[in-house]
Amino acid sequence: MSFISFEYIVLLAFFVPMFFWLPHPHRVVFLLLVSYLFYAFARVEYLTLILFSTVVDYFVAQKIAQTNSDAKRKRQSLLLLSIGVNLGVLFFFKYFNFFSLSAQGLLAGMGLSYDPIVHNFILPVGISFYTFQSMAYTIDVYRGKLEADSSFSLFATYVAMFPQLVAGPIERAQNILPQLRTKQHFDYDRAVSGLQLILWGVFKKVVIADRLAVYVNDVYNNVEGFSGLPLIVATFFFTFQIYCDFSGYSDIAIGSAHILGYDLMDNFRQPYFSHSIRDFWRRWHISLSTWFRDYVYIPLGGNRVSFGRNLVNLMIVFVVSGLWHGANWTFVIWGALHGAFIVIETIITQRLPRFSLSIQWLQWMLTFGLVAFAWLFFRANSLPDAWYIITHIFDFSDGRGDLLRPFFNSTLDVRVEFLLAIGGIFLLLVIEWMNRYTNWRDHIMKSRLARYGIYYAGTFAVVFSILLIPIQSPFIYFQF
Repeated sequence: MSFISFEYIVLLAFFVPMFFWLPHPHRVVFLLLVSYLFYAFARVEYLTLILFSTVVDYFVAQKIAQTNSDAKRKRQSLLLLSIGVNLGVLFFFKYFNFFSLSAQGLLAGMGLSYDPIVHNFILPVGISFYTFQSMAYTIDVYRGKLEADSSFSLFATYVAMFPQLVAGPIERAQNILPQLRTKQHFDYDRAVSGLQLILWGVFKKVVIADRLAVYVNDVYNNVEGFSGLPLIVATFFFTFQIYCDFSGYSDIAIGSAHILGYDLMDNFRQPYFSHSIRDFWRRWHISLSTWFRDYVYIPLGGNRVSFGRNLVNLMIVFVVSGLWHGANWTFVIWGALHGAFIVIETIITQRLPRFSLSIQWLQWMLTFGLVAFAWLFFRANSLPDAWYIITHIFDFSDGRGDLLRPFFNSTLDVRVEFLLAIGGIFLLLVIEWMNRYTNWRDHIMKSRLARYGIYYAGTFAVVFSILLIPIQSPFIYFQF
């Protein structure tokens, strides 16, 4: 079930009153059942996977907690069971075909033949998110940072909580479980705040991201039909499309949970105002970057090892992060690029500080340029497509550089569509800039006139965009 659907409106309208009407002991079970219903809209048979992962990690964590800390080998075996089951399921459904076909290509290059084994299962929605979330719980119990929860329904709700089930944020049990145990009371101000955040998330997704997607998809799905300006603009547009798409989802998720009385972690903090790649990853998809920091980078030794080994650790984390996003070499290269950026940045700041940029606007421009360039690989359908874009992005010599052609199939005039796309990006940047210094929403919403003006304008823009944009794009991170 998509957040941008009539079904989700009906779900919230039914669920919220029922949730607060039920006695507190029954609310968690009700939330769990509704979360499973929400997930079943994608594909009901894949409920067995999330149930399987939940059952394994619940009982493994219980067993770890009951095992004496001196029995280190047994505890390690239990932890490996949890990690093996979660990664095994993730590998089979998401990466099996990728590695099988990659092996065929590798062997063919060596003059050997190999008939690859492939399966035709559809990738379960959100599998990368809930497996990481469930696995983090077991690891934290093993490390002694968290006590194993005796309530299966409580743990299952933490894994499957519907606002963040499909695309995060990847929550930690330390944050969610105590909130699930606490009786929540309906709070009008929280409900209003949550609805405001939902409206802003829907606006970013439908009004900005989906309009940019029309241009981006037309170019990136037919790269050889374009050169020069359309390739530049499509890459620039995708930089904002993916941000509005994913941060819009996160806003809707956080807002929905906020109405129920639950606080999810922030997943974005104005990432495109970053002054370094390291700073970018402190602001972008924060729940994933902190997950890899805590469960991959630090166990590898983090920065407590030699300088050279630390650089290797950084590279490993970003390559694995790229692979987490998708079973395609384009994602691996995207991750490797960010790893290389971080490695170079680390070398300069720690060993060659005299080469560091000291002017902030230059730092920002360089960071934004590198991030946008890397997004090219993230969006490209294949490596040959990515290479074509790189080699033709500054080619203005032929007739394939019509800037407005990707909007020719739009309902409105192409110039109007282009101006609306640019205007959406400009509005986003203005609001993001304001958010760096103050919570503009609190100030503006104090005025009744401004508040209702924003409500009506935002709702009109959303409805207007839904009616005029021919195809509503699914959330990008649903595929991960």
